[in-house]
Amino acid sequence: MKKRFSLLLITAAMLTPSAYADEGMWMLTDLQKQNAVAMQELGLQIPVEQIYSPEGISLKDAVVHFGRGCTGEVISAEGLVLTNHHCGYGSIQQLSSVEHDYLTDGFWAMSRNEELPCKGLTITFIDRILDVTSFVEEQLKKDTDPKGTNYLSPKYLRSITPRFLEAEQITLGQGESAELKAFYGGNRYYLFIKTTYSDIRLVGAPPSSIGKFGADTDNWMWPRHTGDFSMFRIYANAEGKPAPYSTANQPLKVKKHLTINLDGYREGDFAFVMGFPGSNWRYMISDEVEERMQTTNFMRHHVRDVRQQVLMKEMLADDAVRIHYASKYASSANYWKNAIGMNEGLVRLKVLDTKRAQQEALLARGREVGTPIYQQAFDTIRRMVSRRHDLLYHQQALGEALVNALDFMRIPPTTGLVTALKSKDKVAIQAAADSLKPRVKRYFASVPFPEVERKVGKAMLRTYSQYIPAEQRIGIFQVIDKYFKGDSDAFVDACFEQSIFGSPENFDRFIRKPSLKRLMSDWMVLFQQSINAGQMMLSLSLMDISSHYNEAHRTWVRGMMEMKQANGQPIYPDANSTLRLTYGRVRPYQPADGVEYNYFTTLKGVMEKEDPTNPEFVVPSRLKQLYQTKDYGRYALPTGEMPVGFIIDTDNTGGNSGSPVFNAKGELIGTGFDRNYEGLTGDIAFRPSSQRAVCVDIRYTLFIIEKFAGAKHLVDEMTIIQTTH
Repeated sequence: MKKRFSLLLITAAMLTPSAYADEGMWMLTDLQKQNAVAMQELGLQIPVEQIYSPEGISLKDAVVHFGRGCTGEVISAEGLVLTNHHCGYGSIQQLSSVEHDYLTDGFWAMSRNEELPCKGLTITFIDRILDVTSFVEEQLKKDTDPKGTNYLSPKYLRSITPRFLEAEQITLGQGESAELKAFYGGNRYYLFIKTTYSDIRLVGAPPSSIGKFGADTDNWMWPRHTGDFSMFRIYANAEGKPAPYSTANQPLKVKKHLTINLDGYREGDFAFVMGFPGSNWRYMISDEVEERMQTTNFMRHHVRDVRQQVLMKEMLADDAVRIHYASKYASSANYWKNAIGMNEGLVRLKVLDTKRAQQEALLARGREVGTPIYQQAFDTIRRMVSRRHDLLYHQQALGEALVNALDFMRIPPTTGLVTALKSKDKVAIQAAADSLKPRVKRYFASVPFPEVERKVGKAMLRTYSQYIPAEQRIGIFQVIDKYFKGDSDAFVDACFEQSIFGSPENFDRFIRKPSLKRLMSDWMVLFQQSINAGQMMLSLSLMDISSHYNEAHRTWVRGMMEMKQANGQPIYPDANSTLRLTYGRVRPYQPADGVEYNYFTTLKGVMEKEDPTNPEFVVPSRLKQLYQTKDYGRYALPTGEMPVGFIIDTDNTGGNSGSPVFNAKGELIGTGFDRNYEGLTGDIAFRPSSQRAVCVDIRYTLFIIEKFAGAKHLVDEMTIIQTTH
């Protein structure tokens, strides 16, 4: 009894608000009720209604979902949006060529006419956030749900969204949509009314030597000296409504844009961040944390490492290859290093012990109140994790090595042509062939470097084989064993030399006289079919094993919510790409005994890191000139130094990239772009003592725009205040 009582005291102390004062990816709808007092005690100087107002205009209305996985903020009345360089990287890459290498050289539109349209890029505003929990629960009671899984089904939630809109007499206009999402494992539901714009144009981006300074070496690290920003503009039709790209469209007249403050910050200053964090898993039990380490993180580390080594060698040898693969490489490398750092941190910080203490506290609470539901949920989750481990390990290996890594496996589907060939109907065959031709043309345009793909393919098949035993591998390996004597390199060579999708010439020869036998025995087609079959088999097996997981997780999360509320703690759901707020302070940190990192960096650090022989640490001559002459304008610190980055102890994760960082008055002082290496465990367990959000100082951003790029006209359209100079 004494041991149990002591455990509860330790756990209660661990979970007190004072220990985790800054933890939380808070729902905006809960701020007034849950967080206002704590934020004001930490230093917030404006009413919460100025941050989020259900009825009026607030800071929320200037924070946008950038693309599909980042955040941006509106910084002028004419739709100018600031985000990270790495968030805009894909669009910058698409617009680049060897002749116009905007990745290397940067890009600055000196007039509106020079702004470049970004195909496929969207920017989304959140207009309204509605708690619809009661409505969804009523619908769940009415609807037949034989498997009992509708409460988490995106398809089901989409199907009942129109019912809510009709009941509340909400009409969606041009470019507007409604998204209903589950929170807290299906214990609450919120509806988001959104407006999405698709005519987005690149306005400015620094060269990669600034926007990506430090690249993979400095990624997830502090101190940091990266000018990780880019700018885009939202265009709309004459009525200010979303519309496809048109030369007749005009910059959007926004209802809210942010005020920029050049006064900076000091240690201990209050700061808050709004953004769209992607995913985290704070409600995992310890078994799930171990599973994550051994499956997802393990495969991301080891498989991506092999692919990236192949790609980097090819990218360094050819500028065209570098431009084509730049965005894909950066995306891969980002979470490759994340996986390494997370696993290291989970061990170093003894996160498994923390999780065990948390779960024991809930299990003890269940015993105290006389309910077995938490123990039952816990036992179910543990049983599911144990049974699915090997399947998940295989699924991650297949996904990393053969699904996500092989661009040449994105060949267009041939089912239509197969059906036509089986019918032997000449008209149908010709129609299917004609339909396939443009898709194949787009496919070959998407893989312009087959020799690179061939090298990647060989490396990935060998890597997959290294981690998956022969008897468990997907079916194509039986083909490799039978026809290529187990030589997977020879099989990849045959794909490119003999497949109808191996080259445009091969396809042209085939399509002139298509053959069912030829198509059904094609190496690339068989390879793709085998990958798809393997994915399906693993997914179905995992679904069968985990059939009771979601309900157990729902019960477990509900228990954690109730326990926190009983202890007087505010609650928040796991991140799921919805708009959230986090808050904290500007703070240094100590990663290890005898080591302390300051809370800001300066341009001096850029010069200290310069290495002309290393492409990650090249410094542009213009930036060196500005440093030597100290030509910083109004953006310098009182000491005369040029600030570059700073850190805050707010809670954040992937998707927060590009998020606005506000001071106590709700003014923009920077943009979040990364986390520190010691804080990578934050997706699973938040540690305010060691976790930091890494941010670009807005003064460095404006300095680069005005002094480095000579694009002062962009600064002139912003609302800027400064009182200290």
